[in-house]
Amino acid sequence: MDSYISNFNLLVVLILLVFVAIGSADNAPRRKLGDKKYKGPCMAINAIDKCWRCDPNWADDRQKMADCAMGFGTNAMGGKSGPYYIVTDPSDDDVVDPKPGTLRFGVIQKGPLWITFAKNMKIKLSRELIVSSNKTIDGRGVNVHIANGAGIKIQCASHVIISNLRIHNIVPTPGGLLRESEDHIGLRSGDEGDAISIFNSRDIWIDHISMSRATDGLIDAVADSTNITISNCHFTDHEKVMLFGADDHNEVDKEMKITLAYNHFGKRLDQRMPRCRFGFFHLVNNDYTHWERYAIGGSSGATIISQGNRFIAVDKLLVKEVTYREKSTSSVEEWMKWTWISDGDDMENGATFTPSGDQHLLDKIDHLNLIKPEPSSLVGKLTKFSGALACKIGCKC
Repeated sequence: MDSYISNFNLLVVLILLVFVAIGSADNAPRRKLGDKKYKGPCMAINAIDKCWRCDPNWADDRQKMADCAMGFGTNAMGGKSGPYYIVTDPSDDDVVDPKPGTLRFGVIQKGPLWITFAKNMKIKLSRELIVSSNKTIDGRGVNVHIANGAGIKIQCASHVIISNLRIHNIVPTPGGLLRESEDHIGLRSGDEGDAISIFNSRDIWIDHISMSRATDGLIDAVADSTNITISNCHFTDHEKVMLFGADDHNEVDKEMKITLAYNHFGKRLDQRMPRCRFGFFHLVNNDYTHWERYAIGGSSGATIISQGNRFIAVDKLLVKEVTYREKSTSSVEEWMKWTWISDGDDMENGATFTPSGDQHLLDKIDHLNLIKPEPSSLVGKLTKFSGALACKIGCKC
């Protein structure tokens, strides 16, 4: 009997330990997959999500979301004030004369357009998808995958919003004739396999996207692109995550301004979260839970302000340094002049951030449209719902 009671008491202790572990999930050093299967009441924790997410009638006025962007992409209006276009056909068989009802047909139309999806669908793009100005691709309310084909390209465009998609397994596709707009067909070279590529474009907002496994980058912004916010996204399973500025000799990117806010850089990522050149980059309240080479890198005088982020170095890896400067293009004397600031960041498991340059810059840039950081202790909650949301029309998102 004494042995039976002892075993029973041990079982009770084990059960209690399990409940304690579950209760402290938000503060655990490593994010759990269970966070993505949240079944409780709607919780809009960060400033962007609070703008629209927990309104049960969000689908009655989808275009309200256009007023919710913050950071450098705050002016991105997408297809606001334009008509709705519903994607009913997931095919992408004709890139020169796309069929009405397809996603490709919608993104090349003139004028503002708010694009939604009639149902859950998987879209395999046979060639890169060229998105024209004043477009919103809004995947809320359904489960939309862009996968196993080409990615999305925003080229020479402005005011584009992309929301609530799952983009993964993006591969290079060959060149050839491709309709780039309603009235122009171009002969294009093959693409490199970027999930989202931003080229010579401005006023862009990418929000609540789940991304993984592209042949090249997950998000690249180059060639005088600026005024971009990337928020509430979840990144996994990739080597070179983000490239901002493609060339150390292309000084046009000195005007680049990009905000990264409330994103989760998760499992099996290697480097470039982001890798920056020339411009100004504000990284605020992001959760970095995996990097193998480095988390944040740069060259060519990039200015990087890291505020209220959480950096958790991987236990099994020797690399604990968050930052990386491109040594082949700069000397120590040169890169020490670049302004890289860590302000209020949480460094865990030995993570370190090497600052440089003007450490008082934050006192001089009140005129810039920077998101005010929350304490880094809240990052687990602020990014809890990063990635594509399981929204249902008629319910809080």
